[in-house]
Amino acid sequence: MALQMALNAGGVLSEIDDKLCSLKHLAGKNDDEANQAWHDAWSELGERNLLLAKDDVIAGHSVSAGQKYFRSAIYFLTAERMCKAGSDLRLKTYASMLESFKAGLEHSNSAARRVDIPFEDTHLPAIFYPAQNSFGVRAPCLIHLDGLDVMKEYLYLLGIPQAYAERGVSTLLLDHPGIGEALRLGNLKLTPETEKPTAAAIDYLELKGEVDPTKIGVAGISLGGYYAPRAAGFEPRIKCVVAWGAINDYGEITRRRLDGSGTNLSVSHWEDHMNWVLGTTNREGILDVTSRMSLERALPNIRCPLLILHGEADRQIPLRMAQKTLDAATNSPHAELKVFTTKTGGVEHCQVDNAKIAIEYMADWVAETFTSLGSAKPR
Repeated sequence: MALQMALNAGGVLSEIDDKLCSLKHLAGKNDDEANQAWHDAWSELGERNLLLAKDDVIAGHSVSAGQKYFRSAIYFLTAERMCKAGSDLRLKTYASMLESFKAGLEHSNSAARRVDIPFEDTHLPAIFYPAQNSFGVRAPCLIHLDGLDVMKEYLYLLGIPQAYAERGVSTLLLDHPGIGEALRLGNLKLTPETEKPTAAAIDYLELKGEVDPTKIGVAGISLGGYYAPRAAGFEPRIKCVVAWGAINDYGEITRRRLDGSGTNLSVSHWEDHMNWVLGTTNREGILDVTSRMSLERALPNIRCPLLILHGEADRQIPLRMAQKTLDAATNSPHAELKVFTTKTGGVEHCQVDNAKIAIEYMADWVAETFTSLGSAKPR
């Protein structure tokens, strides 16, 4: 799954195969030896592309350097995925990813920029990507939340903000508590009340005046299928919501995984990872927090359009949770469930087997939904 995610974000199959083919004898294992070997191989790919990018910079080939820096970032990100939570190795590899990603933005002439969102007594790191060709009109904006193990840099490399920008929608990729930079460098732990960081992001967008405040939506990938609808259920300023992977009840998912009867895991050291993300120390603590991560109360409160995307063969989250989400959104003026099948492709979790088809569908749906809300006012 991590391999496919790396390919979706711009990794090169041939160099990945060349580096990882010697690890086939470890493929069925999930022990320290296998995870270390996985980390080291991906890190070597990151270092290789980092050095090649620096050579391009010296040669004056800035655009080529930017692309190599981005490949370096996705390789370091994939290496970091297999480290133990909060370890020195993980933080070192994460720092390498941030360095490569920052250099990629600088050398690619990207429209994206890093922003910090005021939140309680600290801030939340984010990437703002403006809509194309807005010509002085405040564009709609989609706040994109992360997943359990997906962060803002991955969303960028996957091409999400670029797809929305081409359709006239700005994006704010947000590392909220429990995710990405907010967790790794800010030690902010995940809270079930995702409307709080989302409200902070909306406050920021309204204050800056770059987007149409009447057209702000929210989306989330994987566990973001809980985050985004939860936020929309308790933040009335949200005008549309996308659940990319319908995690309707994370308490149920967690209980089943802990007792051995649950769905497939997306990260190594899953229980250790959960304690790190939640700020807990044992299974009881994990269950205490995740038992509050149900959409039962939030969904009837949603009064804006809702899109749910799910793969029919999702191995992490059962399809029935997507239908449950749809059925409970009784006050949404338009609730839609898009199921990707073997005919269309994209049957796996969050369409990891064909991410582009999901991104295209979501971007079209969001752009059309915002258009139906009327024209934005000039600045």
